[in-house]
Amino acid sequence: MKVIGLIKVLNQEAFEDYRSQVGQTVTLYRGSIEFRGRRKLMPWNELGIGEFDAFVELSFPSKEDAERWSLSPEYCALMSVRSRAMALTLFGVEP
Repeated sequence: MKVIGLIKVLNQEAFEDYRSQVGQTVTLYRGSIEFRGRRKLMPWNELGIGEFDAFVELSFPSKEDAERWSLSPEYCALMSVRSRAMALTLFGVEP
């Protein structure tokens, strides 16, 4: 399962702090960070998605692993820094 995050950076220093820690939580739940990038082009936005600066693509072996990670105590411990760092939309996709 892929998990996609759309990120609006609110505080660059807090964002770097979060980013330096979140990978460890993903790895604990059999996941990996596949790609990180900045948005450069958005030719259509028919769904009215809010502005975002960056995105991340995570990969997990299963939906259950992704859910366990997103609700894990390790990831939840990052919520205070995450809330200062960014506004986040997170969703899972499967082929």
